[in-house]
Amino acid sequence: MMALWHRDARGGAGQVIDISILEPIMTAVGPGPTVYDQLGVIEERHGNRSTNNAPRNTYSTSDGKWVAVSTSAQSIAEKVLRLVGHPEVIAEPWFASGRGRVEHADLLDRLVGDWIADRTRTEVMAAFEEVGAAVAPIYNARDIVEDAHIRQTEMITEVEDADFGRMLMHNVMWRMSATPGRIRFAGRGLGADTDSVLIDGLGYDQAQVASMRERGVVR
Repeated sequence: MMALWHRDARGGAGQVIDISILEPIMTAVGPGPTVYDQLGVIEERHGNRSTNNAPRNTYSTSDGKWVAVSTSAQSIAEKVLRLVGHPEVIAEPWFASGRGRVEHADLLDRLVGDWIADRTRTEVMAAFEEVGAAVAPIYNARDIVEDAHIRQTEMITEVEDADFGRMLMHNVMWRMSATPGRIRFAGRGLGADTDSVLIDGLGYDQAQVASMRERGVVR
């Protein structure tokens, strides 16, 4: 979009956009390269916890499902500890900062985790939402397929396949108002589009295509 704006608004020429698959993923690395450059520190893996705030982790519910909890704001951390029945922890001096809570992450994980482990995911979600604390269900494949929002917005769509029948697949990633796009097939058999490509697209006639098939040039 910026290249098009430059072309149209600034009277420039078109531009080549150079980006690899790796570059967007690099955003997930966070400040690690800068920390290493400035401090020589190589950050270690710390699972689902955060090095900046606590409690922040994934927790198992009584019905064998999982939720993710994040308390990046002080007010949210206080809401969570009141919810799980331990308001006394809020008065501890270390609780007043993210760094202090991280240093006591084992304790906070135990308090929050034990409370969540006694309740179903539905109960946990409802309780957290009622007090305005950040929580999200951790989905497996079935949860994704059955999620009402995902199905209603057609993030997943049904495609008919000649071999397997109805298949669920990721839909087109974005919807354009005039040309929304759709998935026409799950995957074509080898040679299924030979005639279309050679005759309609490249101008060969039927006899030429038949000759190429006989010689094994195409399928």
